[in-house]
Amino acid sequence: MTIETKYHGKIDVDQHQIITFAQGIPGFEEEKSFVLLSLNEDAVFYALQSTESAGLAFIVVNPFHFVKDYDFTIDESYLAQLDIKEEKEVEVYSILTVKENFEDTTANLQAPIILNTRNKQGKQIILTNTNYQTRHPLFKKNAK
Repeated sequence: MTIETKYHGKIDVDQHQIITFAQGIPGFEEEKSFVLLSLNEDAVFYALQSTESAGLAFIVVNPFHFVKDYDFTIDESYLAQLDIKEEKEVEVYSILTVKENFEDTTANLQAPIILNTRNKQGKQIILTNTNYQTRHPLFKKNAK
């Protein structure tokens, strides 16, 4: 299927690449179908691109790449909703708030996106009882 994207123009995507968010993403509940597209050669930054709305793409990263001690437990109800059977089926992403000065970019660690790689189901979950923030600095500042 051919889709129009925010960062890649018109591209062809395989049906098997499509990730379904049954309840959408908070604030975008009507958007249920997305694809994950690499934004750079080393596949660190991705666009979570809507297949319906060309202008809707979230910049996401695997948070463990930047925050080595990031740790949380996925509630059983979310595991059931996404039909997750094994840990190896899970991928985690954080939505970024990209700043003009890229070094000031932040990641939403309080509301990770959980993907089941086997059935291509996704959900953004809200972590409770945590100190993680919605605007966690992505890059450590050099002490002066």
